[in-house]
Amino acid sequence: MEQKRPTSDWLPITKKELEFRGWEELDVILISGDAYVDHPAFGPAVIGRILESMGLKIGIIPQPNWQDDLRDFKKFGKPKLFFGITSGCMDTMVNHYTAGRRRRSTDAYTPGGEAGFRPDYATSVYTKIVKDLYPDTPILLGGIEASLRRVTHYDYWDNKLFPNILSLSGGDMLVYGMGEMPLREIVRLLQKGVPFSSLTTIPQTAVLVDKEAVPKNKQWTDLILSSHEKCMKDKLAFAANFKHIEQESNKVQAKRLLQDVEGKTLVINPPYPPMTEKEIDTSFDLPYTRLPHPKYNKRGSIPAYEMIRFSVNMHRGCFGGCSFCTISAHQGKFVASRSEESILKEVEQITEMPDYKGYISDLGGPSGNMYKMKGKIQSICDRCVAPSCIHPVICSNLDTSHKPMTDIYRKVDANPKVKKAFVSSGIRYDLLVDEYNKNHDGSLDEYMDQLVSRHTCGRLKVAPEHTSDETLRMMRKPSFKHFHSFKKKYDKANKKHGLAQPLIPYFISSHPGSTEEEMANLAAETKDMGFKLEQVQDFTPTPMTVATIAYYTGVHPYTLRPVYTAKSPKEKKNQHVFFFWYKRENYRQIRDKLESMGRPDLIEKLLNDQKKHNKKEMIKGKRVGKSTQKKYSKRRKR
Repeated sequence: MEQKRPTSDWLPITKKELEFRGWEELDVILISGDAYVDHPAFGPAVIGRILESMGLKIGIIPQPNWQDDLRDFKKFGKPKLFFGITSGCMDTMVNHYTAGRRRRSTDAYTPGGEAGFRPDYATSVYTKIVKDLYPDTPILLGGIEASLRRVTHYDYWDNKLFPNILSLSGGDMLVYGMGEMPLREIVRLLQKGVPFSSLTTIPQTAVLVDKEAVPKNKQWTDLILSSHEKCMKDKLAFAANFKHIEQESNKVQAKRLLQDVEGKTLVINPPYPPMTEKEIDTSFDLPYTRLPHPKYNKRGSIPAYEMIRFSVNMHRGCFGGCSFCTISAHQGKFVASRSEESILKEVEQITEMPDYKGYISDLGGPSGNMYKMKGKIQSICDRCVAPSCIHPVICSNLDTSHKPMTDIYRKVDANPKVKKAFVSSGIRYDLLVDEYNKNHDGSLDEYMDQLVSRHTCGRLKVAPEHTSDETLRMMRKPSFKHFHSFKKKYDKANKKHGLAQPLIPYFISSHPGSTEEEMANLAAETKDMGFKLEQVQDFTPTPMTVATIAYYTGVHPYTLRPVYTAKSPKEKKNQHVFFFWYKRENYRQIRDKLESMGRPDLIEKLLNDQKKHNKKEMIKGKRVGKSTQKKYSKRRKR
């Protein structure tokens, strides 16, 4: 059933909608690589609604055509204050390409899932166009693409170092991370008459200035990074930079970062403190329609929206600090949680949607079970520089109580309009293992019981990522022995309630530190546990992660010690194939690899259920000599 609401309930995206409101000029124009979905999970909608709440006239240009006469960019004219430009909810290159650099055929943020509605490096492409059309109007960059490219970074798809995105695009200022707080301050100052060019000391922003004009701020200490030019010549300097960038991004009282680049100085101001409950509630409680703009009704559904239309995001931030993940780099390691009242209010809004069938698809967040978790003594957190609160061990100052989540789950269950509310976000299983999480308050078993009996949608997703302790240390993940413990606990809870809900583990191949032999061990160990792996992926280097730095430089950015990484397509394929030991077409390759490793034990473990098939194939294949056949037959008899 289609939602019958007037188009005026959405922020305007066409000239006609502007005229309907009687507006001749806008204060801010937002340009996005995503289709416009007026929902708190979509950044442009959040930013637009915040600006609207401050009394500004806002228009959005979603997915403008950059290949014609640029009429989309011209339709609203120029705004009074600034253009806000984002690639959308994903880095464009991650959106467009697989880990093997193959072009994707779909785009989850476009109606009908259709590809081709945004350019590569969308933020830079849009910015250059707007600068050419309106050279005197300031441009503010935001979103994950800008956030993670705010400093010299490695671009996997072009296989080289890029300078910061302000230098690349010509933008005037960059907001990194979740942008509500810096955005409000920017607008407040602009409304007071402060020129945009003078906004150089706002927290959580970055600007390019002349070297001799670096703004002074007595509240902040400066940390000078190796210049972009030095990073281009010296991979170790680039790697060493990252340690400072990651630590300062996650500190309560961070330093200001300075980096010389192309004759100018990049100034990255420290971040705002984590949002308070009242601040994050304000963001989620804005008057969203929770629907895509009606313009898309005839073009097909938007896949990313369909995934979250009946879901509730309870918090932001993640203190896991995984080496391959960008969540903490963008949202921060400190968790900002919504109030129970705000969450239950959103649940009620969902139940009133005309196509609601009684099911909440997700009560979660970046990690499903971190709601309300924070330091017990704030002064200890204020001094902390660790990128993870739960690796190599769970910090003794971290409150890991799962009671607030259990309480909310039960209150949502009590809503008579809710048949079931699921937790579809991946959970941190290690927080539920008693031997690993020794700080708990007795709430873990209660949470597990509630999760399994009421909130698991047929199967539960978790992410052990690997089985090798050495690779897991590189990933900043716990030992795989804790996954074994979690599985026993999960299976026991299912048995208690007469359920058979499978556990779906996620794994990564070709991660820095991972070898072919470790992947073979992974295949054997997970097979012994009864898994035929489905949720697997090849490591994709994305800007601003430990793993990406190690991939490009060959060293760990914290120790500067060498780290092996599979890089060539052949090396990557050799690791990835072990995930699929159960596919007939992989038997020969896996057997050959294990023979070359001298691991007949793994041949037996992985391929023993296909002995007859393997023998026939070896005898039938012309490339296999008699000596090899005899050798194999003797080994099989042993």
